[in-house]
Amino acid sequence: MPRKPKITDEMIIQMYKSNIPYKEMMTITGLSNRAIYNVLIKHNIKLKQEQYAGQPRKHKVNENFFKVWTHEMAWVLGLFVTDGTVSEKAHSISFAQKDERLLKIVAKYMEADYVISQRGKTRAVPLLLINSKEIKNDLANLGITSNKSLTVPFPQIPEEFLGSFIRGVVDGDGYVAPNGYTMNVTTASIDFAQALLKVFKCWGLNSYIKSVYSSTVNKFYRICVSGKKDFLKLSDLLYKHANDEDFHFYKGVYLSQHSQKPFITEDNRERNVGKL
Repeated sequence: MPRKPKITDEMIIQMYKSNIPYKEMMTITGLSNRAIYNVLIKHNIKLKQEQYAGQPRKHKVNENFFKVWTHEMAWVLGLFVTDGTVSEKAHSISFAQKDERLLKIVAKYMEADYVISQRGKTRAVPLLLINSKEIKNDLANLGITSNKSLTVPFPQIPEEFLGSFIRGVVDGDGYVAPNGYTMNVTTASIDFAQALLKVFKCWGLNSYIKSVYSSTVNKFYRICVSGKKDFLKLSDLLYKHANDEDFHFYKGVYLSQHSQKPFITEDNRERNVGKL
């Protein structure tokens, strides 16, 4: 919408400070509410919450979710580092997961409306959408930004929550052998790979990194843990704070199958009827 003649930024600011409603300001100035908002921001005008010029939030979400460390937050963060995307242009993030049950748990933990993007020809995996500039900023403060696949760092995780975070990482990009004692996580970020290996080494696990090349000659890194005792120790560390739902069922079953408290399930990809 074009601005009406002789309408200056100073006049718009004065109208705003005089508590003229946005609807009326739009009629007077010929500008959209977003254009009025941009004028106020340009001049560093402190906005009144009740008069915010943007569109009202369409979907709810707890915007403080990534500000406070909990085991639920750490698990969601691990899942996002592997299966999440930060929009480059919009104030939104998304989670992609074949196991849609995990997306519903993420939405519940984040107190978010369950908004799933329509599937198309190029994407068959369910995609949970969350719109929030605050959450996007909080993730950026943790080093997680758009186009993160090659450069994502290992966030600064309080030691108490490392197991829950890595459980989320394994749920996202991990592979657990149904037989034997092998688990690995695949990433394109060498920094993330080296930091994860360091954690495994600190936990005293038999672990190592190997490079993998895809058909497109892209280089990936696979962080591996192997050995019966190491498997059991890893299972205890990852699932210590898991509840009955916040984990990938078949990975939980395979990792814990030889422990003293294995997950027991009739259909390990759908539901859990036991508990660690």
